[in-house]
Amino acid sequence: MADRKQFFGDIEADPDLKRMLEGSSPVTEEDLHEQRISFAFGNAPANATSITKDSVRLASEHIRLRR
Repeated sequence: MADRKQFFGDIEADPDLKRMLEGSSPVTEEDLHEQRISFAFGNAPANATSITKDSVRLASEHIRLRR
């Protein structure tokens, strides 16, 4: 694989990006859960009229991922 110039030498973080990251709040487990529900609902077939965001939320209470 070809070497990439951007990975040679010291890399300094963009100060604006660094400032924004430091000012952001941490993502909670509840936020992540809602993102997963939105992702699942968004990937449901468009013609699946029985799948609603609430039905995905209900299903998510019974299906658990192992860590």
